[in-house]
Amino acid sequence: MNIPDNNKSINSLRHISVRNGLRALSPIAVFLVLYLVVSLCSGDFYAMPISVAFVAASLWAIVTDSGKPLSARIETMSKSAGNPGIIYMIWIFILAGAFATLAKEIGAVDATVNVVLNYLPHQLLLPGIFLAACLISLSIGTSVGTVVALTPLAVDLANTGGGNGAMFVAAVLGGAFFGDNLSFISDTTVAATRTQDVAMNVKFKANLRVALPAAVVALAVYALLGLTGAGGAAAETVSSGSGETSSALLLVPYLLVIVTAIAGLNVLIVLVLGIVSALLIACLAEGYQLLDLAGYMGEGIDSMGELIIVTLLAAGMLGIIKSTGGIDFLLQQLTGRIHGARGAKVSIAALVSAVNVCTANNTVAILTVGSLAKKIADKYGVSGARTASLLDTCSCITQCLLPYGAQALLAAGLAEMSPGDPWPYLYYPWALAATVAAGIAFTSRK
Repeated sequence: MNIPDNNKSINSLRHISVRNGLRALSPIAVFLVLYLVVSLCSGDFYAMPISVAFVAASLWAIVTDSGKPLSARIETMSKSAGNPGIIYMIWIFILAGAFATLAKEIGAVDATVNVVLNYLPHQLLLPGIFLAACLISLSIGTSVGTVVALTPLAVDLANTGGGNGAMFVAAVLGGAFFGDNLSFISDTTVAATRTQDVAMNVKFKANLRVALPAAVVALAVYALLGLTGAGGAAAETVSSGSGETSSALLLVPYLLVIVTAIAGLNVLIVLVLGIVSALLIACLAEGYQLLDLAGYMGEGIDSMGELIIVTLLAAGMLGIIKSTGGIDFLLQQLTGRIHGARGAKVSIAALVSAVNVCTANNTVAILTVGSLAKKIADKYGVSGARTASLLDTCSCITQCLLPYGAQALLAAGLAEMSPGDPWPYLYYPWALAATVAAGIAFTSRK
């Protein structure tokens, strides 16, 4: 992976007045009020559709980008929405939707659920999903790949075992970011270590001291919920085909996705392999007609429609925020009042978290503030390993909690629920935030 050199220093930031800075960031406030505040006040995350909230916020973003012709503002938004990284995510969404629905309709997910239910006590389903997400994400280094591989299984386990689907999806998301934060092959790990010029193993040790206790706490909470019934009640098997041979074959597409993801293959290749294997088994062994299977795939792709629209709207809106100086204003405000090493750590943590809110991409957030964070760390005596750990950990915490982050949107699309539904059950990122805060408050300078 090539990490761009970001030489932006504190002194080289363009000065943004408080008035202009708040105006540049106001589209995010509009979205948060319309979606989160309305949803929390009503107690229903479906009360305000996330797509409508983003349309309103995007229109307001165009209004805030004053002084330019309307065509120029729309071009800024369109270029940001058409960023290659955004289009890549949309391809993942399309293939994930096609595979998820295809695998469900032919019985592949049900067959896998049957095997899990036969060998794992229902009380352990919820902590088992969290632990599986932790291990898979640590192996493959990507939260998106983990969400793709585990969400359909988690949802079917919850439905079959009588558990809370949103809680199971939250367990997948939390575990996915555990590995994203720690894995040696994660983009965030590479970005954090490269920008701070530290070895990966040194950063890993610093990270493990905060991530492992948080994961243990989250695992204990999910285990307790499982014992009390939230993780599944009566684990009943489901019909997944005719005969043992058929059921065994139906395991192949889903297991192939998990195994190839763990092997480190590109997510797009993983999904294509899953789709091809499902088509072959469905046609040759199950007697499905190819047109029927194409119809299932089409339904899955259609189900990703809102997710794709939200992704494009969010990317466009965030592009205007960056263009109007929102990111520079945050950097300016969060680096202006630093006192001592502890204050430097707080500033670095707040810096990467705030930029992550504005970009909805943890790797981009790290790259944006990386060189600036290094200057702060060098000035106040914070070690490179500690700085890299803060950048990676805090960006992952923020990304996991964002209802408009790619991972939350993808998980919600695959689970057919609102992106806000898993939010109350995201115990891992909150536990991780607590361990980070404790680390800053009670550890030494470095």
